[in-house]
Amino acid sequence: MTRITATSTTKRSVVIGGHKTSISLELEFWSAVRDITQARAITVSELLEEIDRGRDTANLSSAVRVFVLEYIRQHGIATQIKQAVERDDAA
Repeated sequence: MTRITATSTTKRSVVIGGHKTSISLELEFWSAVRDITQARAITVSELLEEIDRGRDTANLSSAVRVFVLEYIRQHGIATQIKQAVERDDAA
């Protein structure tokens, strides 16, 4: 069983839509944000602007966490399907 430990949040200043703001996220989420931006070849500010435009009423930090979770779910499943297809093709 995996043990989950609580981590502290880190506040970072970012520019979104030309306005400076700050976002508090756990280090694991900041790391995931960087991974997503590298995979998509965009900047952190560009990703945060996209998330900001698409959010309803949640605060931005919560919207980022939900975005990261959904991104990982979608791409994790896609990767698993691709690997299964490749295994079937190799057989």
